[in-house]
Order: sequence, then structure tokens, then C-alpha cells
Amino acid sequence: MPESKNIIEVKNLVRDFGKLRAVNGVSFSVKEGEFFGFLGPNGAGKTTTMRIICALLAPTSGRVSINGYDVVKNPAGVRRSIGMVFQEESLDENLTAWENLKFHCVLYNVPAAQQYSRMVEVLETVALTSRKDDLVGTFSGGMKRRLEIARGLLHRPRILFLDEPTIGLDIQTRRHVWDYIKNLREKESITIFLTTHYMDEAELADRVGVIDNGKIIALDTVDNLKKQVGGKLNHLSLDDVFLALTGWEIREETK
Repeated sequence: MPESKNIIEVKNLVRDFGKLRAVNGVSFSVKEGEFFGFLGPNGAGKTTTMRIICALLAPTSGRVSINGYDVVKNPAGVRRSIGMVFQEESLDENLTAWENLKFHCVLYNVPAAQQYSRMVEVLETVALTSRKDDLVGTFSGGMKRRLEIARGLLHRPRILFLDEPTIGLDIQTRRHVWDYIKNLREKESITIFLTTHYMDEAELADRVGVIDNGKIIALDTVDNLKKQVGGKLNHLSLDDVFLALTGWEIREETK
């Protein structure tokens, strides 16, 4: 069976903000169909790196390609190849779920003949068909997240970027959202790029990259990362690994 190709390639990426070097020579790649987790404390360069990858911010130097498109030379090709679920809510609460999806179809030039079937399909994927005509302002936090995931899939992207997708949600709702994401991955064979501060979510990834002070300090499977710092411990969580690598402790918020 042929090896999957790299759908994300980042080489010697640098981003300066005045005298501050926020990203300092970052290099990594993500395989087609892979679930990649990206971790880092606040100010580590995680968000800046992701914004460059998504063609939302220009690099100072280095090269990034997404689905074969250079983020500097062909940002439009990059944006057509990706779907985004932002950390902050970005739905129009004065529109229905169906109207939000319709607007996204127009923005991404989804062919008119395909819009209806795609909107029906993504609503079914996230179990919101019965609420399609309801105003988004009446939705719970978990329902809004599911609709944002559906919206990000409308133009059939090759990569889905999830930026802290369940932050602020209660534990039960988080689990439901992740059930939908896992089912989506099995159904669509889509590449997923996740940033999160929740260690249990990161453990779902095929590989995890840890960034600190603008540099990648570890990149491997969760099991291999645990082996690197485990020593004589019989049980080690990804939380322990993160603390050992960065010196930062992440405490999960619960409600």
C-alpha cells in the first residue's frame, strides 16, 4: 500500500513581530488523512503558526505549502483546500442554520446545483437536520459548534482546522462534539489539524507536535512522547509529558 503524501509541509518557518520572534525555524509535515494535534502554552507561537498555515498571516521567511499550494504565492488555493472552526463563535445568530450554510456556500463558490445536497448532507452529519430552520441564537453552545463544523465541511476541504473547538463547553457536550468529529473522520477520510489545551483531546491524535518559545520541541505519537519522559513511572498522562517538556502546567477547566 503506497505511503500517504504530505498534505501540509512547513519548512524553516519564521515570523517576526518587530523585535519579537514569535516563530523560530519551525519545520514539520502532516500526512494526508492524518489527525495532527498541535500543543503549546500561551505565547508559544502555536496560533501564529496556524494562522500562517491557513494563509491568514504572511511569514517573515520559510516556506509553507497546503495541498500543494504555497501560502504566499497561492493563498486562494490554500483557502479552497481548508475548512476552519475558529475558537471564537463566528455564526450569524440572526440567521437560521440553513441560512448560515447557504451564505457560506456563496462565499466559497459552491456550485448552485450542489448547494442543497451538500447542506442536507452536512446537517445530517452533525445531527442538526431537525433544527435547520431555527435561528442560531436559540442554539446551545454544543449545537453551535456542530453547526460550525458542518459549515467548515460544505466546500469539501482536504483539511479541517479545529482551533480549540470545545473550549468553554461542559464535559458532556465536549464528548458529543468529539463523537461527531471522530465519525466525520471515518466517513470523509479528512485530514484534521487540531490545536487544544485539553490533554484528553490531544490523545486522540495520530501524532502530536509541541511548540514552545517559537520552536518545535517534540513531535511524535502520544505513546512515544510518553516513553521519552516516562522514566520509571508506570502511568504517564499527556499532561505530565507537556509539563516535562515545557515546564508549563495545563489544568483542565470543568463546569
